[in-house]
Amino acid sequence: MATESLSARDLLSAYTGQVRVRVCGLLVHHDTLLLTAHRGLLPGEAPFWSPPGGGWQFGETIQECLRREFREETGLDVTVGRFLHLHEYKADDLQAIELFFEVTPDDPAAVPRLGSDPEHAAGEQLLTQVAFVAPRELVVLPAAQVHPMLRQIISPDDVFIPQIRFQR
Repeated sequence: MATESLSARDLLSAYTGQVRVRVCGLLVHHDTLLLTAHRGLLPGEAPFWSPPGGGWQFGETIQECLRREFREETGLDVTVGRFLHLHEYKADDLQAIELFFEVTPDDPAAVPRLGSDPEHAAGEQLLTQVAFVAPRELVVLPAAQVHPMLRQIISPDDVFIPQIRFQR
């Protein structure tokens, strides 16, 4: 167990001790959501499912950031639509504000593929999977494995109900 904790700490070290602004995209396709699975966030290598997205970099617009992150993580080029959700995340050494936007693929026939995070070397990638996941598949997972913005989703239409969630 100590090795897993050290490994997770090492994987997340690029994000600790700072406030990050993350931009995430919600892509609905045939009543499913495009999600990515991450490792290193939960004990025992359990996957953490969340929408594609990542850190906003200086000099980018929010839309440029989201298009870049989607390309990096899924290989898809997307058009950014309306703003949907704001989520505040705070843990002992991780803190972020996450902005969620509706996205649509520029090529509806394009198939997503697992990409990578340039912040991490090949053997240290956090991303492990990209998949279209139905809300009914999310509700049966342990809550810790599903991004808080997705835990109450029972229908793909629920994604489009704006939410603001602050840490308590």
